[in-house]
Amino acid sequence: MDWQATRPGETSAPLPERQDAHLVFIGRLRTPFLTREECPRQGDAQAGPVCRVELDPHWRAALAGIEDFAHLDLLYWMHQARRDLLTQTPRGGQPVGTFALRSPVRPNPVALSRVALIGVEDGVLLVRGLDCLDGTPLIDIKPSRCAQSVATLSAAGPDTSPPGGGEEPDPSPAEARHAAA
Repeated sequence: MDWQATRPGETSAPLPERQDAHLVFIGRLRTPFLTREECPRQGDAQAGPVCRVELDPHWRAALAGIEDFAHLDLLYWMHQARRDLLTQTPRGGQPVGTFALRSPVRPNPVALSRVALIGVEDGVLLVRGLDCLDGTPLIDIKPSRCAQSVATLSAAGPDTSPPGGGEEPDPSPAEARHAAA
């Protein structure tokens, strides 16, 4: 499939020349998906393949305490995605604005996956739930929730449902301890 081709109804615009921010990639995601055709549309944190989150050595100390969490949010840069489409035509659908879709094609191709943490080995996280190409640059790692964020939520706090909807998994015992602290 030609990922640079536009479908009927799609529109594009050149990217502005200005640069508003500076990102530092902190590692790479290692998955079995070598082409976009192989990537699932959504990762599966229960039955998906075990993938590796490989941090650059400089950032490994930042993993201290991460093993206490059952679920993590990974932010990553979809480095092979187009960045110029304003409207897109989903397969079998009508044209719609890029910001109304979860498509990887967007001005800033930042992705979010909620993954299940399987283990930690020598500065490498083993996770399930990724849906990206092997070698995808990693931007950030966050626990899906932690004591500092849970303590600040009001009774009618923000929507904490996982990306894509559905029920949020029960917290691990460690997450429950952090929330109670």
